[in-house]
Amino acid sequence: MFLDFYKMKDQPFGVTPDLRFLYLGRSHREALASLYYAVESDRGFVALIAPPGLGKTTLVFQLLEKLQQGSRTVFLFQTQCNSKELIHYLLNALGVDGEGMELVSMHNKLNEILCREMLAGRRFVLAIDEAQNLDWEVLETIRLLSNFETSRAKLLQIVLIGQPQLARKLASPELEQLRQRISVFTGLEPFSPDDISSYIAHRLQIAGYEGAALFTPGALRMVAEQSQGIPRKINGLCFSALSLGCAMGRSQVDAAIMEEVLADRDVESLQRTSTSHGMISGAVTPRPVLTVYPPQKNWSVGRWSVATASASACLAIVAGLFFLSSNRIERSIQKTSQTWASLKDSAPFGQSYTAMKPPLVSQSSVLNDPVAEVPKSGAGQFSAQTEDAGINAVVVQPGDTMRKIILRTLGEYNGATIAQVRKLNPAIANLDFLAPGETVQLPLSLTLNTLPVHIDKTAADGSGREMSRGE
Repeated sequence: MFLDFYKMKDQPFGVTPDLRFLYLGRSHREALASLYYAVESDRGFVALIAPPGLGKTTLVFQLLEKLQQGSRTVFLFQTQCNSKELIHYLLNALGVDGEGMELVSMHNKLNEILCREMLAGRRFVLAIDEAQNLDWEVLETIRLLSNFETSRAKLLQIVLIGQPQLARKLASPELEQLRQRISVFTGLEPFSPDDISSYIAHRLQIAGYEGAALFTPGALRMVAEQSQGIPRKINGLCFSALSLGCAMGRSQVDAAIMEEVLADRDVESLQRTSTSHGMISGAVTPRPVLTVYPPQKNWSVGRWSVATASASACLAIVAGLFFLSSNRIERSIQKTSQTWASLKDSAPFGQSYTAMKPPLVSQSSVLNDPVAEVPKSGAGQFSAQTEDAGINAVVVQPGDTMRKIILRTLGEYNGATIAQVRKLNPAIANLDFLAPGETVQLPLSLTLNTLPVHIDKTAADGSGREMSRGE
């Protein structure tokens, strides 16, 4: 786990509605105030409706916490039920075993509890989460619960919490009476970019982190863009980023780490990969059935003659093609060997293997093009005055990131590649920010760096040198 690595006491981006980590954006503060004053004013019904992941449940827990002193509160989340089961769940939450009780008996028991709480001077607040799952018959039963009242006050205050589907249900003509009784409708909005930065910093502080900024500005921008200001998405991205940063031994989460996280969380690419491997394919193509016929007997002499002539013709054609292909292959290999020998003789003593390695020639071009040969080297190509033997200079285009450049040029993006790029570009202090027109040095090709590389940090000059397993 990354808690020890980053010196934290608690998980800052958990999945439970922990009130210690509650951060109130502007819309969250307004919604909490509206719900609180509506319940304090005995308005009967209030509704909190917002898309998933914006923190509705955590906000209602905070509301019930604020009402705890002068109220008895119940929080229900079992909403895939009928009317009788809902009352049963409510009584169980109040410590009453409703098993075997009829609906009328359960209503009488609930009325008794509500009257007792009123005489004790306490308000009764019922919060029902995931209310969009309730059938309209159950919602009508909830409306009837509001009839528990006196001439002066409601005995039961009900808070409905749900997703936008709840608003569509309440807009139906069948629920007109319930909709009229809801005195306050409130919602939540996604965090702004400034709120996202404050939200992340707040949760890290509560978790006990005391170091420098853990997320770079580039990483925060990517979190804001990808999460769309939804707290649940922010938590998931930050948790994955800290886990990856810990695995890589990085003390700060930058844009490169966030790009790795986004690539790992790309559900569409995972679905495409699964489909290509036949994991999500719908129909299975049946294997062709081979029918074996019995051998034909008593062939005539004419049939044997035709078969023998056809076989002889095929053998002659194959032999001719092989002879021609062998001559062409021999000529190509001879030319390649001569060119390689001339390059080897012209190279200075002590030149590295990477600089001396001949350019790759595809097998298809050697076999199919009789004039294919290795490009000739110019004067001084491998001399000490050129530093691009095994190095490629790439000009940064607008919108380029280091990840895009590496993937476009080398085809692979991993920790070893990033280490080589950092060594080749010591002047670039922050790989998150690349200016258009800037030149980036990259390895010429991954085919020249296939051996695992490690850095010898014990070199006498202290700068370190790259070594491969082959050295």
